[in-house]
Amino acid sequence: MTDIFDNKILCAKCNVKMELGNVNKDGFVLRAVICPKCNSKIIHPRDEQEYEGFINLKKKEFNVKMRFVGNSYAVSIPKEIVNFMKEQEKIMDDMVKLCFEEFGRISINFGNGNASNNLNNINNKINSNIKKGELN
Repeated sequence: MTDIFDNKILCAKCNVKMELGNVNKDGFVLRAVICPKCNSKIIHPRDEQEYEGFINLKKKEFNVKMRFVGNSYAVSIPKEIVNFMKEQEKIMDDMVKLCFEEFGRISINFGNGNASNNLNNINNKINSNIKKGELN
């Protein structure tokens, strides 16, 4: 099956051929075509759909139980969140970074905790796939 971005796409505003590129949105690297003249952007439909899934998941509030295991407490992470992270090819280690931010708020960071490094790795992968012609 061919990808929509395999075709020549003209800018609706200035009728100039749009160029392949990336758009960063909330930590997501989205494939796009960008007009070099007016900077108009069209996001790849599949990437936009995945981003909408992230926004919908982000809006959800999960109620989970805290359990006592040994000398520590354990909190289960809903399968929806773990599946979404796996789909996005995030690197998940057995260890996570846990921070006590303020009273009543704890944050958990998966992977190496270096968001900009993860973005660069994803960007490099997308750019190499664009060069190879593997956009889907």
